[in-house]
Amino acid sequence: MLKALKNIFKKDSEATTDTKAKETAVTAHSVQQPESEKKPNHPAAKRSQSAAKKPRPRQGKPSAPQTPWSLDDFVVEPVEGKTRFHDFALAPELMHAIQDLGFPYCTPIQAQVLGHTLAGKDAIGRAQTGTGKTAAFLISIISQLTQTRPPDERYMGEPRALIIAPTRELVVQIANDAIALTKYTNLNVMSFVGGMDFDKQRKQLESRYCDILVATPGRLLDFNQRGEVHLDMVEVLVLDEADRMLDMGFIPQVRQIIRQTPHKEERQTLLFSATFTEDVMNLSKQWTTDPAIVEIEPENVANDSVEQHVFAVAGSDKYKLLYNLIKNNNWPRVIVFANRKDEVRRIEERLTRDGISAAQMSGDVAQHKRIKVLEDFRAGRVRVLVATDVAGRGIHVDDISHVVNFTLPEDPDDYVHRIGRTGRAGTTGVSISFAGEDDAYALPPIEALLGHKIQCETPTEDLLVDPPKSR
Repeated sequence: MLKALKNIFKKDSEATTDTKAKETAVTAHSVQQPESEKKPNHPAAKRSQSAAKKPRPRQGKPSAPQTPWSLDDFVVEPVEGKTRFHDFALAPELMHAIQDLGFPYCTPIQAQVLGHTLAGKDAIGRAQTGTGKTAAFLISIISQLTQTRPPDERYMGEPRALIIAPTRELVVQIANDAIALTKYTNLNVMSFVGGMDFDKQRKQLESRYCDILVATPGRLLDFNQRGEVHLDMVEVLVLDEADRMLDMGFIPQVRQIIRQTPHKEERQTLLFSATFTEDVMNLSKQWTTDPAIVEIEPENVANDSVEQHVFAVAGSDKYKLLYNLIKNNNWPRVIVFANRKDEVRRIEERLTRDGISAAQMSGDVAQHKRIKVLEDFRAGRVRVLVATDVAGRGIHVDDISHVVNFTLPEDPDDYVHRIGRTGRAGTTGVSISFAGEDDAYALPPIEALLGHKIQCETPTEDLLVDPPKSR
């Protein structure tokens, strides 16, 4: 567990799935409320039992006796060109957790973002997964909450920090990272996502206060509209992968959520996106106040640690090429990306039929099964994971040796995200793309984004033979 958690400072986290993070999403009801309308006070009589005011319980973290610790136990020498976590005024409890995770030096986005956010400034960050942005905003949140007393008048369902992310897998990852970083504090982390029992999530709110809430938009709206969660005490709001939320049509729901939070001048808002499109920048203007802008170039993530190949191959030969590459080279852990859910299903079924352990990850797969699939993939029980881009955004697994683009993505940024599943945390990886007659047109925009050509190769005859069961 600790080994997996250590990677969140060089990537966006590989923590194993915590049961608290296995949650549900229900279609949100439409809420019509003007952007400028002031939220009315919500009397306790209108709250559900879970949101009723209760005395703050004794919070026993850490649960086991701990060895006395001080900053003197965490010695990090200054290094030119690097920023230490010691260089920021972080609480000892937080520094202890950072030491446990084993990363005394900041990644570039952490160093730049924390310089602004720890001073209370809003921020907009452009960064791919794999840059450490999750730890950047979590450290900022935890610093704020540990330095500021919670309000005396507080209800069980009122989080002090809210993180909104577009996919269930990403919410799970962020929540687990937050749990690791709050290890030595009294802060409680909760997560609401789709696909599992609603009552299990509601019972969390009945048992203890919620300090940091991580959620997908639909699930959060459902809790909010049922009177289980109230957002009027949110001190820090984080919108992660704003570009993906735009692509997935979540912005109307996000607007409804933000209307329930304090005015933007009364909260700190952090927005992260892989791209700074015009739409993303318009949203940032609406939701932030004089934000600092931090940009980490995606090329640095894509090129340095991933060896990239492209095979020119007919569409009818793609599966044969995939099977023989995996079989002949004995690749241990592979992700195969395809553009459509039906493609993902067919590839997984054929690999399984031909004796290669495979599983699929797409929007058609139920949440409880998706969690199980990721656990099996991490544990090595599944050798090949076949996924769509939406599902692929939440896949953060150690030691993925190869990424295969069975079909090239139409959006060049998705290519960077795909190949970023390998070559993480200082390791090297390999990406192989199949360019056929139906998708070769997508290659030039990808090369333009990367800033260089990718040499096309022709597969040898032994890589195009039929699998044994097809002969």
